[in-house]
Amino acid sequence: MGENKESTSTSLSQGLTRHHESDPDDIPKSPPSSPNSSTRKACYAVLQSWVSKKFMTGCVVLFPVAVTFLLTWWFIQFVDGFFSPIYAKLGIDIFGLGFITSLLFIFFVGVFASSWMGATVFWIGEWFIKRMPFMKHIYSASKQISSAVSPDQNTTAFKEVAIIRHPRHGEYAFGFITSSVVLQRDDGDEELCSVYVPTNHLYIGDIFLVNSDEIIRPNLSIREGIEIIVSVGMTMPQLISSIQRNPHHSIRIPMNRII
Repeated sequence: MGENKESTSTSLSQGLTRHHESDPDDIPKSPPSSPNSSTRKACYAVLQSWVSKKFMTGCVVLFPVAVTFLLTWWFIQFVDGFFSPIYAKLGIDIFGLGFITSLLFIFFVGVFASSWMGATVFWIGEWFIKRMPFMKHIYSASKQISSAVSPDQNTTAFKEVAIIRHPRHGEYAFGFITSSVVLQRDDGDEELCSVYVPTNHLYIGDIFLVNSDEIIRPNLSIREGIEIIVSVGMTMPQLISSIQRNPHHSIRIPMNRII
């Protein structure tokens, strides 16, 4: 009896399988895509592209504003922190008072340093700092950078902005002339200029001794040269004129050739 039931169920399943194989029309099919569905997908893609583009435009516009605001706010808090603890001990809690006091302090230090007595005091302080093993290197490097943007333009500042051919022919590098030296050789003396080429922002770089005749001296001030270095070339003018021995000569240097 059990064997008959098993054979009956097996025959039944085989018959159903043959029925499905013989009737392919009975298999359910996915409905064809309608024109309205394709239109919706195209509209969605256009809308997504438009939203992404406007979002990126907003980021591009707000990024420099946000960076400027954050750096300005950090600078105000940093400078305000010099004198605000003193006012806090006196019971005076006015935001910005320490910042104003710091600016006045810096101004009066500049006035004092410009006088004969102030220059003497700072010279004595430099004499002690330059005798310290580690601090003299930090002080000398930081003073070189601050002297480059000093309105006095003393002898320790960058002399000129220079463009030298480096590292290979057809490529150029921005630098600053810091000093000059005469190289004595058997076939005659050669005037060389010490050119400082920043390689990591402004405070780290290489020193090159270049023949003075091979240096391109552009019509850029020291501050303009520093702005070009700090802004990674974004403030680069489209036309640079050379003022070396031929003031009417202009050179066009491609941006991808300057490192």
